[in-house]
Amino acid sequence: MKRNIKLSLPHLSGTEQKYIDEAMRDCWIVPLGPHVDEFEHRLESYLDHDDVVALSAGTAAIHLGLVMLDVKAGDEVIVQDLTFSASANPVRYQGAVPVFVDSEPYTWNMSPELLELAINDRIKVTGRKPKAIVPVHLYGMPAKMDEIRNIAEKYDIPVLEDAAEALGSEYKGRKCGTFGQYGALSFNGNKIITTSGGGALVCPSPEAAARVKFYATQSRENRPYYYHEVIGFNYRLSNISAAIGCGQIESLQARVDRRRAIHRLYSEMLEGVDGITVQENPADDFNSNFWLSTILIDPATGITPDQLRIALMEKGIETRLLWRPMHMMPFFADAPAYTDGTAESLFERGLCLPSGSSLTDEDIIFVAESIKSFIHDHRV
Repeated sequence: MKRNIKLSLPHLSGTEQKYIDEAMRDCWIVPLGPHVDEFEHRLESYLDHDDVVALSAGTAAIHLGLVMLDVKAGDEVIVQDLTFSASANPVRYQGAVPVFVDSEPYTWNMSPELLELAINDRIKVTGRKPKAIVPVHLYGMPAKMDEIRNIAEKYDIPVLEDAAEALGSEYKGRKCGTFGQYGALSFNGNKIITTSGGGALVCPSPEAAARVKFYATQSRENRPYYYHEVIGFNYRLSNISAAIGCGQIESLQARVDRRRAIHRLYSEMLEGVDGITVQENPADDFNSNFWLSTILIDPATGITPDQLRIALMEKGIETRLLWRPMHMMPFFADAPAYTDGTAESLFERGLCLPSGSSLTDEDIIFVAESIKSFIHDHRV
């Protein structure tokens, strides 16, 4: 039987049109407007953290975070190795050098041990410490933020938290995106909620947020004519996109709850399947939103993730291989990397499963049964 089960489609709340109609009625179809302010306020309320700035993309949020941390050409920035390239690309936008740090096997996120090793080695090699640290909450799983922040504080290096995949995730009861000096969020079409395209930067103070807004609106000085003292960017979220966000955020917790329920169903359905391991919260301190539920396939099965991906695709099920580690990307081949094989091993064994909150239990059961059937029929 062929289905049409996608990885992570947008899930409308039903109230988006009301806010879009308001924006159209009042002609707020410009880059800024009241819905941008409202969306920011609602994000602040959800995160229990003031000073959130809505931007055009999660990538823009990471870029402006680096700008605010005064990252410049020739500086080094430590970035998690196992991630999407948007975590690292803005480092190059600034003319800086990404330094990649491998994962630990429990959360799949930045290894605190390798982080400290990398810091000490970069100081030894370059004579100066890295300018910033960019940990990622991969697929919604919180990183070991206490350990990472303790190391960052020890060496007085600011943390720019990439929480693009982790809206609604919690570490020790606190929302991801609020642990670093800055935190980046994404509202891309495949995320927990969407503004079609968009992101936000969580800032440490009203003054910092005001400066981010300044940079995001082309760094125009307060004069009766256009005057620019520093380079700026066209990075503000549009009012129409924010109107979509105002509707989406009304269902945010419900969307998070549904993704967690989908993960629980996968865990139940795949429990005891020889050769399949579902990625779980490693301890009570971690509460992933499970933006994407993921599995590891034991090589002893003789099955590769790509073989399973193709087999599921033939049944109308969309899956995705894990992010390819950044140090394996041609564009970053010359970047320093502190690895122990963890990220490469995860990439070689991992697969992301359909996890969109609009999927039904029947859909998830079909995916799980299809995986079990393939594993059973193709074991060595």
